[in-house]
Amino acid sequence: MSSAENPDFFPLDAGDLDPADWPGTRAQAHRMLDDVLDYVQGVRERPVWRPIPPAVRASVQEPLPTGAAALEDVHRQFLASVMPYATGNVHPGFMGWVHGGGTVPGVLGEMLAAGINANLGGRDHMPIEVERQITRWMAEVFGFPADAGGIFVTGSSMANFMGVLVARTAALGVQVRRTGLAGHGLTAYASASTHSCVRRAMEMSGLGSDALRVLPVDSRWRMDLGALKEALARDRAAGLKPFLVVGTAGTVDTGAIDPLEDLADLAAAQGLWFHVDGAYGALGMLSPVLAPMLSGIGRADSIAMDFHKWGQVPYDAGFLLVRNADRHREAFASPAAYLRREDRGLAAGHDWPCDFGPDLSRGFRALKTWFTLKVHGTERLGAAIERTCRLARHLQALVEARPELELLAPANLNIVCFRHRGKDPDPLNARIVTDLHESGLAAPSTTTIDGHLAIRAAIVNHRSRAEDVERLVAAVLDAGVRLGSDPVSGNTGS
Repeated sequence: MSSAENPDFFPLDAGDLDPADWPGTRAQAHRMLDDVLDYVQGVRERPVWRPIPPAVRASVQEPLPTGAAALEDVHRQFLASVMPYATGNVHPGFMGWVHGGGTVPGVLGEMLAAGINANLGGRDHMPIEVERQITRWMAEVFGFPADAGGIFVTGSSMANFMGVLVARTAALGVQVRRTGLAGHGLTAYASASTHSCVRRAMEMSGLGSDALRVLPVDSRWRMDLGALKEALARDRAAGLKPFLVVGTAGTVDTGAIDPLEDLADLAAAQGLWFHVDGAYGALGMLSPVLAPMLSGIGRADSIAMDFHKWGQVPYDAGFLLVRNADRHREAFASPAAYLRREDRGLAAGHDWPCDFGPDLSRGFRALKTWFTLKVHGTERLGAAIERTCRLARHLQALVEARPELELLAPANLNIVCFRHRGKDPDPLNARIVTDLHESGLAAPSTTTIDGHLAIRAAIVNHRSRAEDVERLVAAVLDAGVRLGSDPVSGNTGS
């Protein structure tokens, strides 16, 4: 007989999911925490990444579990099948994509957040005050008003999307949420180096990617200001309505920074919303050395950033900061009977986080960020950010010192793009990168620079050292020899 046929099948006073054996569970929990700390502490003893064996991949193809299993058994499967085959961005040799390495305080903050299990969509509780404190801190970092709007999201892809929505609502008024976009002719502007999520944001917002003007870049991979001015004049003459210019603080390919001061001047003069995609580069403001390179970012109307990149917070911890909280709220607030606010009690408070974004159910991402910022402090975090840039310059010098290698883009911040000079270099360098991944020695990625396939080394991890970039260069050189290339003469072996 099923529980539906017999209401007494599950007694009302039993059946919760808490442990029956709290002491045993506590001991197992300590073992699990020790395993995570051992994983981080011993990271250099492991490969950066390793391929997943077919048997291991098959181990998670099991049927839906209907019965219970012991916690220690599930943990044992995790240790055998999941932990050894992770992305690898905790490792200092991971340089392929702009992924932070995480920190122990962030790990512990995530654990505590899971225990509290708070929903940060709204209501009156301290986890929301922690998120608001981080918003005030970021407003201070970027010179925004103390009452600026801010909200944690999954990452900068979502933050950029929301920034477009805020700009759209600011341009057309809150009624656009009801009446739609038909006939308004809005146009936005970004460089060819802007992250593809901005184009997707235009698509998802209903504006369409055709309304995004993709502008050329200069010799430093920054937005061409002259091309922007020409595009604006052309669209206005055609009866269209420019409303948004997107600057980038640290492009994903080369780490280039758009001329933010110039873009801020132009946006102010022409009444445009100025949004900055600062996914990883914005937090360079924590370094007194790097902050001048970001001059103008504090004049933005909105900034997208990721604490899980240069901020080293465990994934995920994206953030959107909006200068004018009223404009931010207008884009998303949607009162409903079940979200009624009271003067007292748990339903008290105003400006709930759900008024500033699309999510009503929201995790406590702010806590791991709060722990990271408070335990390390902005001075230490800024120094770690600055050191990744010094390592990039060291890598650039190593590349320039070897005739077998060619630098394809300068190290603007912490990204170096180079290649091995060999006959048919594109497939050669693609093979070098794949072989490096499978060796477990280093994990760069590839991109395309001026039509050439480049080895892209993004040094984001605070654990990376000079020896790691030196090992990368040595491995690239060894791979070139092993694969039979002769870069100096341009010949290849048989």
